[in-house]
Amino acid sequence: MAEDASTTRKRAGGPDILHPDSPKRVKLATDEPPAASLPSSTLPTAPGDPAAPSKSKGKRDAAGWAKSRKGKEKSTKNVGRRRGTKGDGEGRAPGEEADKDKAPRLPKRQCALLIGFCGTGCAGMQIQPDVRTIEGVLFDALVRAGAVSQDNADDPVKVNLGRAARTDAGVHAAGNVVSMKLITQVPGVPDLVVAVNALLPPEVRVWGCVRVQNSFNARLSCDSRKYTYFFPSYLLIPPRPTSALYKTLRDQVPPSMEGTPAVHPFWEGLPPDASKEDELRGKREWRVPSDVMESLRAAATKFEATRNFHNFTLGREFSDRSTQRHMKKIEVADPVVYGNTEWISVMFHGQSFMLHQRKMMAALVLSCRTRTPPQVIDELYGPRQVFIPKMPSLGLLLEHPIFESYNRKIAGVNGALTLDDADFRPPIDFAVHQTQIDAFKQAQIYDRMRDIEDRGGVFDAWVRSVDAYAGNDLLWLNPKGVIPAAAVIKKGTRRTNAFREKKQFDVTDYAAAGKIEVPENGEEEVEDVDMDKATLADMEG
Repeated sequence: MAEDASTTRKRAGGPDILHPDSPKRVKLATDEPPAASLPSSTLPTAPGDPAAPSKSKGKRDAAGWAKSRKGKEKSTKNVGRRRGTKGDGEGRAPGEEADKDKAPRLPKRQCALLIGFCGTGCAGMQIQPDVRTIEGVLFDALVRAGAVSQDNADDPVKVNLGRAARTDAGVHAAGNVVSMKLITQVPGVPDLVVAVNALLPPEVRVWGCVRVQNSFNARLSCDSRKYTYFFPSYLLIPPRPTSALYKTLRDQVPPSMEGTPAVHPFWEGLPPDASKEDELRGKREWRVPSDVMESLRAAATKFEATRNFHNFTLGREFSDRSTQRHMKKIEVADPVVYGNTEWISVMFHGQSFMLHQRKMMAALVLSCRTRTPPQVIDELYGPRQVFIPKMPSLGLLLEHPIFESYNRKIAGVNGALTLDDADFRPPIDFAVHQTQIDAFKQAQIYDRMRDIEDRGGVFDAWVRSVDAYAGNDLLWLNPKGVIPAAAVIKKGTRRTNAFREKKQFDVTDYAAAGKIEVPENGEEEVEDVDMDKATLADMEG
């Protein structure tokens, strides 16, 4: 059917608009007549026609065309400037002068710093406002040495600072890796590592600075970590027969098992009126039997393989996939005597560790000293939530992180390169610095750890606080090796007589000389169980 002429005119005339129901442009319907029927006075005119209207005064010339710079001298106002920057004098207040003394910008390179530290006196590894931390001390030295520019000195995020493993307050590290963008060629500084170490306190050392690939991230590129925990062997002596924990264990003996737990020979040989000092002296002279070491090693193997560690950290539930961690190997070394005290070390080699991994050591030591079957550790991986105390910070040492995958990757890239090639990347290898690391561990970590224990009996104070507890939180320590219902923590339900940990066992900073007094009823530790997952993840390693 033929269209009406007026309809045709409406579709043909009018400006382009976007139809609300279509992304295409359509003609706006209008009742104006087409150009052919308009009076000659309303038709468009040529630019040279005097009747042509002038649309934008000052932007177009008298002929109606846009003004051009033809025939004019080329401006050099913006030559050499980056887009979005201001030229000399632009955007300044009257009388304000340009900062002509500003240092030239030096190129930054992605680097891995191999470091070691004694955590005494620091609130952990990670930078925190208004407290002394390892990264804070290190970053300040890098700024003063010129490896970090003044423009970036106010915020480590600007240089992409990251670490392979985060440590709690007071925890030591023989080796750790910090990655960031550094100025590696500092004018007047022939050796950056030497310059930085000169600005650091003796308890924090930089072993080496390695140029890495731009994609390198210390935490994400790390394959696994090795930690060692040291403790006096006397912690394996069973609880004193008069202690609350001993009585709790005695009450859990099932009817099918006759009698009560046997009194350990150590307590039988100790005079009833022995003082706390005499008791500690006897503990330090005690030597662990071979059968107890076998039990300790058997229990340690329960940590190997992939497990659900929700009971060994803070604020995580059984269903949280991040609680799945893989332990490659657990090694319990033979006891060694230093001074009058026998020490045992346990090495944990794991893919990654959760916050408060000292709970793993507590479960190992407490189950062994109470003669709880090792199968209880398997129970702790189950869905029921229980309380596990933390061992003192004093004994924990990060040996070093491992970068096997990254080293294999760069080995393939380096195959066709020479050491002098700009693209050559050295492997991350702590073995190169082993002599320095061993000397540092002895002077700054081992000697200090043993001296603090000798003067203060920190581990003895901790085990006394455990033995004094009479509530239900430790009922998972029992002769059957199962978790009773009374020990299970119900979410949202307040526990009666809950175990309260003491802050002094998170401390490694004690007086440099003289006897150390560790209060048995010190300030209680308050744990923040409402930390978000991102914060928890950043506190792990």
